[in-house]
Amino acid sequence: MPIRKSAMVPKQVSSQNSTGSAAVERWIRPEIRRLDPYHVPDAGDLVKLDAMENPYSWPDSLVDAWLDVLRDVSFNRYPDPTAHKLKQRLCETFAIPGTMEVLLGNGSDELIQLILLAVSAPGRVVLAPEPTFSMYRLITATAGMEYVGVPLRDDFSLDADAMIEAIKVYQPAVVFLSYPNNPSGNLFDAGIMQMIIEASPGLVVVDEAYHAFSNATFVTRLEDHQNLLVLRTLSKMGLAGLRLGLLAGAPQWLGELNKIRLPYNINILVQVSAEFALGHQQIFDKQTGQICRDRDALLQVLHSLDGVSVFPSQANFILFRVPAGLATEIFESIKSRDVLIKNMHPVGGLLKDCLRVTIGKPDENLAFIEALKAALE
Repeated sequence: MPIRKSAMVPKQVSSQNSTGSAAVERWIRPEIRRLDPYHVPDAGDLVKLDAMENPYSWPDSLVDAWLDVLRDVSFNRYPDPTAHKLKQRLCETFAIPGTMEVLLGNGSDELIQLILLAVSAPGRVVLAPEPTFSMYRLITATAGMEYVGVPLRDDFSLDADAMIEAIKVYQPAVVFLSYPNNPSGNLFDAGIMQMIIEASPGLVVVDEAYHAFSNATFVTRLEDHQNLLVLRTLSKMGLAGLRLGLLAGAPQWLGELNKIRLPYNINILVQVSAEFALGHQQIFDKQTGQICRDRDALLQVLHSLDGVSVFPSQANFILFRVPAGLATEIFESIKSRDVLIKNMHPVGGLLKDCLRVTIGKPDENLAFIEALKAALE
């Protein structure tokens, strides 16, 4: 009886080739070995202004009410595999058109991964303007596709001609547009984005992770474009610890993506906690309003500093450029004063000499400004 391929035993190899680095080189794909892991620095006791988080915790009364809800959760049972109630709440909160479908993920990262795994094939391309969210490139590599970055203009705006030409040449399976863009914080021109959607042969994913701080959206255009998907996350509105992302788009696309979604990917704690939190949206809206006001105030202060060039932001962070060759020195000086921001200089290109700061509480923003002024002296 012939042995089925799925049951075949691998050919025996010497112990020298089956252990250690030799085995890694044999079995791990070369494009994976070339990657650097996504690094998150340990902030310790520093003022943490590096990760675009909401700095505000829940009021004690809200925490107590949340804990009361958790007492009735059946942890011995699997969660709802479709997260039906939570999806309904999210559709209402984000005004997703009723004709569209919604898919939930462990943060937006998992949803990006699902998209790219679903369309992956030899020779296919993923395209995005750069600099942008680093996970687009990293996940493209893990999916076995080629990533093409199209440089933004010097002011971090879209280069319409370059984007359209790249789409013609590479015929990308997916185009990612971060809106507002990370790490620059600016909103791309909606008219140019519309041109990109219409010119693209494959999917266009508009990543609205920072929508809470801009109120600009392409959700209202979902019904006009069958190749348009919109990503959202609850991380920036104050629920980063839950790791919950949302993808909205036409049912025919999301139906296919759902086939490769792992069962029970949204656990019961996330489902119950997120649904509870969304029932108190006014608290998070108030926090978001405060963050936006503090962002605008911080922008004004940064504009007043000699040697600092500031880029406009519609997100909860600010990108700024310091005198040439001093970015890392200034970053370390700020860190030595117990404030952690993000050093973008090592990325190079348009981000040369750039640093990025997340908007914190007023006292945290003041600590950052004082540390930056000291570093610039």
